[in-house]
Amino acid sequence: MRGRLALVGGDEFRRGCEEMDRAIIDATGKACPVVFIVPTAAAFENPARAAENGVRHFAALGADASPLMALDGAQANDAHLAAEVAHADILYLTGGNPAHLLETLRQSALLDGMIAKLDAGGILAGSSAGAMVMGSWMRFRQWRRALGIADGTAILPHHERADPDAVLSDLSASAPADLDAALGIDGRSGVLSGADGWTALGAGRIAIYENQSWKRIESGETFTLG
Repeated sequence: MRGRLALVGGDEFRRGCEEMDRAIIDATGKACPVVFIVPTAAAFENPARAAENGVRHFAALGADASPLMALDGAQANDAHLAAEVAHADILYLTGGNPAHLLETLRQSALLDGMIAKLDAGGILAGSSAGAMVMGSWMRFRQWRRALGIADGTAILPHHERADPDAVLSDLSASAPADLDAALGIDGRSGVLSGADGWTALGAGRIAIYENQSWKRIESGETFTLG
């Protein structure tokens, strides 16, 4: 893919996310990129507020931000709505319910549009649930196949709450055999893909679980998987 992925550990659009999200904006190479906030995962909470928070946050950083309100399967397969993603430079999936987000996006016209935008050089970003669905596997109550956009990975959001040694033990016992690596991402932190691998962004840290071990990555560090 020509585009880039941004995986955020949660607490999106809050104070402390500005430096991380400016880096995502800068990665477009545009002074005022078009950002669509997609609050599908928040459909059962307050999706309008989730979208408004994202629009306000990215507008304050100098982007042209607006909501893309695809909240269920019918809307995700609406041809007109799906076609809108072609106009975006950044598509940002908010947090919320990862199972609903996965079910809504899987085999949808909206997902096809997102992949086409990514292949064309756009940025696909997701926070918490929005990041979880991008891995090959997702753990939400149980392990399940996810979208496989970040191939071979599982994303573990809000990782500042976790004990890495306990997580490693659990992954060793329960993770699917074809899972190559898991990324534990703190809230208000993320990773951005690029030609040289992934770069850690934000106020927190990243934990990488692979090869039966784990390590910490600090903000600003670049790393590869495998």
